[in-house]
Amino acid sequence: MCAPPCFRAGILRARHLSVTTEAVAAAAGGAMKFRAKIVDGACLNHFTRISNMIAKLAKTCTLRISPDKLNFILCDKLANGGVSMWCELEQENFFNEFQMEGVSAENNEIYLELTSENLSRALKTAQNARALKIKLTNKHFPCLTVSVELVSIYLPVLKTMKSVVEKMKNISNHLVIEANLDGELNLKIETELVCVTTHFKDLGNPPLASESTHQDRNVEHMAEVHVDIRKLLQFLAGQQVNPTKALCNIVNNKMVHFDLLHEDVSLQYFIPALS
Repeated sequence: MCAPPCFRAGILRARHLSVTTEAVAAAAGGAMKFRAKIVDGACLNHFTRISNMIAKLAKTCTLRISPDKLNFILCDKLANGGVSMWCELEQENFFNEFQMEGVSAENNEIYLELTSENLSRALKTAQNARALKIKLTNKHFPCLTVSVELVSIYLPVLKTMKSVVEKMKNISNHLVIEANLDGELNLKIETELVCVTTHFKDLGNPPLASESTHQDRNVEHMAEVHVDIRKLLQFLAGQQVNPTKALCNIVNNKMVHFDLLHEDVSLQYFIPALS
């Protein structure tokens, strides 16, 4: 049986990345509520693989959320040669936290139509993350927000950082950036002959999202990303203004994101991790 009609809209990637990475999809109903969290890495990877599979099978699909299950549904018009798909997940097998409220107690369900590929792309950023949160929010219109916990830290003086990276470039083409929630940032290069690390301490960390705290996190744990040193130097050498705030966000082993703010100008720069 096909799912009831649902609200339609596309799914979009967020234009900014500070503490969280976000993806937005259309949802129905202002009174409905949904919040879920995945902490276990194996469950997160499995959920991501399922999303990738759905993206290959259907360009758009309907996501049905009920108290016990998630369903990905595709129901094309059979008269036009369309196909149908029904993928069912027991929520307790994936989520550490799962709360939802439908339209009413009698109709305790939520239906969303979304672009499968964009949901898959959003979840890929969560690989190696400490946790993934999904919740129904209202950002000018009802939407589904996917949030990934990152390590975010303030940068040292950019001229100092540039000078260090320039010297390291003479030794290696690759560089490891490490940071934690205790205000520590390391720039490290390793070759067969030498290992050089520059330490920056007491840089400070921006406030985490209102829902996140340090209580369940090891603040000394280092998140790291291995990048092309030339791309990092290109970013540092291209700065012509002195930003009032400079942030570094790391998705462990995936990418590093720099966010520079200067009065009414914001510059964001992404460097992917080397494979």
